[in-house]
Amino acid sequence: MARPHYNLQAWKEAMALVKDVYVLTREFPKEEVYGLVSQMRRAAVSIPSNLAEGAARNGAKEFKQFLGVAKGSLSELETQLLISADLGYLNRENAIFGNLEDVSRLIAGLQKSLKTDG
Repeated sequence: MARPHYNLQAWKEAMALVKDVYVLTREFPKEEVYGLVSQMRRAAVSIPSNLAEGAARNGAKEFKQFLGVAKGSLSELETQLLISADLGYLNRENAIFGNLEDVSRLIAGLQKSLKTDG
């Protein structure tokens, strides 16, 4: 079975970002387990999941739609990371912000490469 997402650098980096989020959130206060931690983990997992699903679809238009969903989840995760920083759970200088930016650039590059009409 072909797995086209395995060849996408964006998917590989997004998978690493998921791991980073899980490791980072282990240190969050216990009262955030069902709040911010849960939301951050879901948003992080959504990114490579949508990249994989989109890559497996038939055609650039569908793939581009899933890239948009992945980018939305990435923005959601960024917002949650910034909230976490504002609450003092992590430093805004944390490397995860750079990782997030890397994934964002890779997804944007894929979107640009898939120019479709409509």
